Amino acid sequence: MAAPSLDEVLASPTSALLVGMGVANRAVAGALARRSHAVVAVDDNPSDELRADADALGIALGSSDELADLVAAAAFVVPTPGLPEQHEAFAIADAAGVAVVSEFDLAAVWDDRPIVAVTGTNGKTTTVELAVAALEADGRVAVAAGNTDIPLVTAIDDPNTDVFVVEASSFRLARARRFRPTVATWLNFAPDHLDVHRSLESYEAAKAHLFSLAGGGTVIANAADPVVMRNVPVDAATVTFGLGGEWYLDGDVLAGPDGPFAVTGELWRALPHDIENTLAVAASLAPLGVSPEAVARAASTFAPLAHRVTPVGELDGQTYYDDSKATTPHATLSALRGFDRVVLIAGGRNKGIDLTPMASASDRVVAVVAIGDSADEIERAFAPDTPVVIAGDMGGAVSAARQLAASSVPVLLSPGCASFDWYRNYGERGDDFARAVTAEATR
Repeated sequence: MAAPSLDEVLASPTSALLVGMGVANRAVAGALARRSHAVVAVDDNPSDELRADADALGIALGSSDELADLVAAAAFVVPTPGLPEQHEAFAIADAAGVAVVSEFDLAAVWDDRPIVAVTGTNGKTTTVELAVAALEADGRVAVAAGNTDIPLVTAIDDPNTDVFVVEASSFRLARARRFRPTVATWLNFAPDHLDVHRSLESYEAAKAHLFSLAGGGTVIANAADPVVMRNVPVDAATVTFGLGGEWYLDGDVLAGPDGPFAVTGELWRALPHDIENTLAVAASLAPLGVSPEAVARAASTFAPLAHRVTPVGELDGQTYYDDSKATTPHATLSALRGFDRVVLIAGGRNKGIDLTPMASASDRVVAVVAIGDSADEIERAFAPDTPVVIAGDMGGAVSAARQLAASSVPVLLSPGCASFDWYRNYGERGDDFARAVTAEATR
């Protein structure tokens, strides 16, 4: 039985089932209720807070034991981003012919303003925020949405926005059907989220789906990433950036098809991934008529985002950097590319990823302090060629790094793993690191 089209499902008020009630689906619940849809939610781990939120939103909270019946009674199902692909809700909905749609689909049905969608294993948030700043420098009203603090279904409520810049995670893309970005940008690809996707191939397919959704829009691809490039549709209007791309770095000059537009010394920061992100923004906004000069102006005054190679203190001539946002080996490697020599603090909860690639930059790593659930994996990845110390908490990690770092050698927290073993999120982990550095200074 073929699933009905999203337009058919939403043609008149009907019933929706939300599976999982995180930030995104709470926003979806409110958006659907405001449009007179009957909303039922189910969550595998209901709490008193969740029940109170459901009551406040005026939606029914069902039991996961009733999932099959709830799916059968719904016109469509909206999974919370990050719901594992193996979750029974997907199989039940597919078997029943009930449409599974994403938050992005709902927003696309309700609003048709231009969208720049950005995906990638790393660098999405920085690229999105820099794109918003560049659009504003060009006189446009823009907002960051999606896998941010503002779901897209919430962002579209503002009638004054000219362009939405959407951080498009694989979770939101995998089941998207109606979402049609004006510009679809894929920054890079590396193993991640194998605790959510069935396989690396499934994760790649979710990312690649962004290009297929672009339709008549423009595809922006990292020319230096073979996975990205092999997924570029043959008939797509394509623009490339990075090494070998149409937007590229020539010495210390950033250039595009019409010539230079910035120099690295004028950027807010000029780590290799900062340059790549800036080139990606210039390439992504050109189809909207935004000048590269506007991108350059934005990049010169851009405020670095927290927990992304952010300096948090200095001890004994050693600068300490918080890169807690680096939750994959690929992200850690990107950070390490910005240092000649460094003491690395790494580890946390592994998301089902091979951590050994981090050791490919061991020539830059003086020593490693391993932390969290994956400390033994980190040690195996770097030893015996690189000294490794295991620490039982962040304070101990900072103390150990201080002992291991020679004068002027920086210390970098770039875990390459999720934070959920010791912390609620990467921000809390980074804040604890900063506190530990401050405390270490008083010893």
